[in-house]
Amino acid sequence: MIFRMSSGTLLARLSSGVTKRRLRVHGLLLAACLWLIYAFNLSTPGLLDRYGLVKGTEFVHFYVLGALALQHRGEALYNTLLQTAIAQQIVPGAHPLYFVALYGPQVSLLFGLFARLPYGWALLAWSLLSTAVYGMCCWAIWKTCTRLKQHGATVLILAIAYPAFFHLIAWGQTSAPALACFTLAYLALRSGRTFLAGLAIGLLIYKPQLGFVAALLFLFSGQWSAVGGALISAVAELSIGWIYYGTTVMRDYVDALRRLQDVLPYLEPRPYTVHCLRAFWSMLIPVPALATVIYAVSAALVLVISISVWRSQSVLSLRYPAMLLATVLVAPHLTVYDLVILAPAFLLLADWSLGEKIDSSSLPLLLYLCYALPLIGPLARYTHVQVSVLAFVALMYLLWQVAMRSAPAHVGVEDRHPASRST
Repeated sequence: MIFRMSSGTLLARLSSGVTKRRLRVHGLLLAACLWLIYAFNLSTPGLLDRYGLVKGTEFVHFYVLGALALQHRGEALYNTLLQTAIAQQIVPGAHPLYFVALYGPQVSLLFGLFARLPYGWALLAWSLLSTAVYGMCCWAIWKTCTRLKQHGATVLILAIAYPAFFHLIAWGQTSAPALACFTLAYLALRSGRTFLAGLAIGLLIYKPQLGFVAALLFLFSGQWSAVGGALISAVAELSIGWIYYGTTVMRDYVDALRRLQDVLPYLEPRPYTVHCLRAFWSMLIPVPALATVIYAVSAALVLVISISVWRSQSVLSLRYPAMLLATVLVAPHLTVYDLVILAPAFLLLADWSLGEKIDSSSLPLLLYLCYALPLIGPLARYTHVQVSVLAFVALMYLLWQVAMRSAPAHVGVEDRHPASRST
């Protein structure tokens, strides 16, 4: 009891230090450090940065996929060695780069639009588009946060400084569309349009590990219109690639997914950049089979907790962040740039906490830690502990505690119990 009281007091004191002024100062310093260093790294002539790497490193893979789409070369979509050779032909100065081909064939069609441009201009266009999508999603969620509206400058600073956003741009990755899907789903649920929410979640089929938890929650809460919407949009998206390339390519895609377990070591050459339960246990426990079992058990526990929160009487602005946290934790593969999907969670929970009196005052501190700790992910190379995952679990547990104590909400369509909405 004494220990619990002392730890609670410590958390309260630490949380009290998370002030608006400090958040702004920390955000400005972080943004300046990240983006100035990034700009300096890119300030070299040509396509190689100061480390000798191709600028927008992982965008090379998508650029090659786009080139294959323009040439209608479906047989090469899942041929890693052939794509490496093509990359060296179409990206001047590129060293041999090997990417695990796991994206659905429809993704190549999107990047066919960018592959019409020289690599440098294509990267710039994709970076600007990703930035615009990220900004619009943050703005759309912020507009729904009545208590945060007076803190617009602070929100803007923290959005720019968010480490996951920085990595998204630096790596040239594809997580911005996933953030858009989750944002559209939230806005649809907020207005009681569960079918539209399902349509948005179904579009995540291009990154299926991100849509699994949401689909499961819809299923277990009996939101059948959302389930139907997810199935329709997922099938429609995959059908685009099927129609364009034919059945053979779809078979190659399914075969690539079946070999996922075999290619995971190549998919995660830097495990310290991965922030999910599977990577957490695999780094901590040197016995792969045991780590896999513990991951399965812990992921199942997180799923049970997330279902409990989703079916509770708590407001959507608490339940939806819990779903996003569960998505991050349960995903078998989730790299640092994918953490941009947590941006709505930070905004919604910050807004919710400003108007709620909760027993635990640790929420501001946990939000701060979940936001910032991915920065020190590389330390896991030496400690073998990805501390960001611990922060995500702690925040998930806090939301579960609050949800289990919540009374039915009566503040609008967006906060009704999911089972009470028309499906």
